[in-house]
Amino acid sequence: MNKSELNRQFSVSCLIMRRVTLFVNGTSTNGKVVAVYGSLEDLLSVASSKLGIRASSVYNGNGGLIDDITLIRDDDVLYLSEGDSFEDPQDDFSSLEKCQIHTDWLTLNVGGRCFTTTRSTLVSKEPESMLAHMFREKDVWGNKRDSQGAYLIDRSPDYFEPILNYLRHGQLIINEGINPLGVLEEARFFGIEQLAEQLETLIKSSQPPDDHSPLSRKEFIRFLLATTTKSELRCQGLNFNGADLSRLDLRYINFKMANLRGTNLTHANLSGANLERADLSMACLDGANLQGVKMLCTNAEGASLRGCNFEDPAGIKANLEGANLKGVDMEGSQMTGINLRVATLKNAKLKNCNLRGATLAGTDLENCDLSGCDLQEANLRGSNVKGAIFEEMLTPLHMSQSVR
Repeated sequence: MNKSELNRQFSVSCLIMRRVTLFVNGTSTNGKVVAVYGSLEDLLSVASSKLGIRASSVYNGNGGLIDDITLIRDDDVLYLSEGDSFEDPQDDFSSLEKCQIHTDWLTLNVGGRCFTTTRSTLVSKEPESMLAHMFREKDVWGNKRDSQGAYLIDRSPDYFEPILNYLRHGQLIINEGINPLGVLEEARFFGIEQLAEQLETLIKSSQPPDDHSPLSRKEFIRFLLATTTKSELRCQGLNFNGADLSRLDLRYINFKMANLRGTNLTHANLSGANLERADLSMACLDGANLQGVKMLCTNAEGASLRGCNFEDPAGIKANLEGANLKGVDMEGSQMTGINLRVATLKNAKLKNCNLRGATLAGTDLENCDLSGCDLQEANLRGSNVKGAIFEEMLTPLHMSQSVR
């Protein structure tokens, strides 16, 4: 094939019609489909007429400048400009999505509870949060859905609700009974930093003071209200010296090594509380509920525990092993099955107490008033009963309950 024939075939190929789609630079709407033939100048002239601009530059979809008509292929998408540089049409898609995002409603199934909100609520307030990344673009994360089409999120609905309301109106509102610590953990999980900072400040303000001055009743009640009754409140080592905590619900609270000296705990509910190694000396616990209480090695010297109930119907026995109970007044208390092993009850008043099945092995009962007590099936092996008063006992001691 000679040179003249090659030129003739090339000219014929240039005359073959190609169909392309034209858009104004930086946009992806209102495109025009045109036929391409002739020179690049002919294409610019057609584009100017169709798109209503003074087209002077042609770009392909990757932003490459086209300066030769032969580089254009059939079904190409081209972008025409008036001499300005290439603009990515994807930016136009983003702008369109931002306009539509405010009316895009979503339903979230959080831990079995459904919340309905808009995509903009999840995205606009905290744009760098996990929720924003999950829902900024549709199904980018491949979020799983339930049978009703709600997006599944395996988190606590109670703690999620304050977070969603914060994203809606920017205010931190926590309903009564919701632990702020739980909301804080969710805020950290979802990466909502501003909310996490507010929660940390709230929690810190509700904590007891850092100094060693005793907590007042008002301060402690505020502390109690910030937690649910189901959660363990840690009061380990805190100072309640002389505080009035009477008639409060103190179930399952951890008072380990706390200073409760001289505290008023009359008729308080201390069921299941941990008072291990706490100082209860000279405290008043008359009529308190002490079911299943833990008082290992507690110092309650000189305290008053008249008419207390240590007997748990569920069978959880109160444990006062090794406790210092010198001079305590426990008259009339229900202490069935209580563990007082190696405890010190010297000079204590246990008159008319129910000690049926109690463990008193190795207990110091010197000069202890046990008159009128029910000691049936109690274990007194190795206990010191020197000078103890056993008058008017409901059941006599048996040889199996040997004492020294």
